[in-house]
Amino acid sequence: MIRYEHFTLDNGLKIYVHEDFSTPMAAVNILYNVGSRDEDEERTGFAHLFEHLMFGGSKNIPNYDIPVQTVGGENNAFTSPDITNYYITLPADNVETAFWLESDRMLSLSFDPNVLEVQRKVVIEEFKQRYLNQPYGDMWLKLRPLAYQKHPYRWATIGKDIEHIERATMEDVQDFFFRFYRPNNAVMVVAGAVKLEQIKQLAKKWFAGIPAGAPYVRNIPKEPRQTVARHMETSAAVPLNSLIKVFHMPGRYEDQFYASDLLSDILGRGKSSRLYQALLKDKPLFNSISASTTSSLDPGLLLIKGNLNPGVTLEEADDAVKYLLSKIVATGATDEEVTKVKNQTEATLAFSEVELLNRAMNLAFAANAGNVDWANDDAEIIRNMKSEDLHEAAKNILRPENASTLYYRAEESV
Repeated sequence: MIRYEHFTLDNGLKIYVHEDFSTPMAAVNILYNVGSRDEDEERTGFAHLFEHLMFGGSKNIPNYDIPVQTVGGENNAFTSPDITNYYITLPADNVETAFWLESDRMLSLSFDPNVLEVQRKVVIEEFKQRYLNQPYGDMWLKLRPLAYQKHPYRWATIGKDIEHIERATMEDVQDFFFRFYRPNNAVMVVAGAVKLEQIKQLAKKWFAGIPAGAPYVRNIPKEPRQTVARHMETSAAVPLNSLIKVFHMPGRYEDQFYASDLLSDILGRGKSSRLYQALLKDKPLFNSISASTTSSLDPGLLLIKGNLNPGVTLEEADDAVKYLLSKIVATGATDEEVTKVKNQTEATLAFSEVELLNRAMNLAFAANAGNVDWANDDAEIIRNMKSEDLHEAAKNILRPENASTLYYRAEESV
């Protein structure tokens, strides 16, 4: 149970305080309600670009990292299709430094053309290194538009086309910032050795004067139910043939999410999973194989990915996976399997909440999604899961017509 108290500033900034005096540290987490799903299809990659730009200097502070390091803190950020998240951990005695820094870059970036050029080059290089020059790196660039036809999850967080970042103007950057990086489009969580009244005073001092922006009303097209199986083939200089299958599944806080998530664990979490036992140990078609979920806020994907052993065809491997999936659709999971993955997931949850920053992030993520109490509901939902729930999820998700399959062939060296 993550305890918290809450207040909201007049400009709309929602602030949650989690007091924990078992540590001398504090975590300050600011989540902005913008991810790659909020981008214009002709201007993608901006949410991720801003993750970089926010460290390039703000209105009154030319260098962000030095003040953090001076007071013994660390900071970082990440972008997802749903959110952009910034965090600082530092000694609680120095927590005001985080307020000073975060408020200044929420007030306004410096909009220095040199910073834009530097970060533009960084993002372009990241695109090349992670997506183009790494084995299987372009997998999601190909898989997302195969699986999604309408929803903006069809492009990757780094962007649909790197030319969108290459063409970005300062006007584009300023428009994006003042549309999304406003206090009424953010959630702030302060956790650790802090008091509620202390945080109220600091929040009013540093954030109350930042003007609110126009309310952001998200209007994203829903992905239609998939009724026909989809298939794509690609090839590159990769070590092994790879089979990737994705199935549409519920979003993070929707009904059947955890049944779907636990189903993916039974299929492909660890060496006792069905995929590993049947297709790597008993019949060694695969060199590696696993299953996971994207856990996105809007309906996401259950992913099965495996690299094949030499001499095994993609068609043979695909048929074996389809057969295994048809069995769990027909008969469901055993009570023993369900109990095992429930215990594993509960243990993972409990272990994650040992970290102060994880607790802060969990509160921020749930609050942004619509109900901060969802951060405390996961364990009970998991405990109440039954074999029947997972069987129903298997029948709904693992339908052959709900599959999008990518054959990633290894090109033969000449």
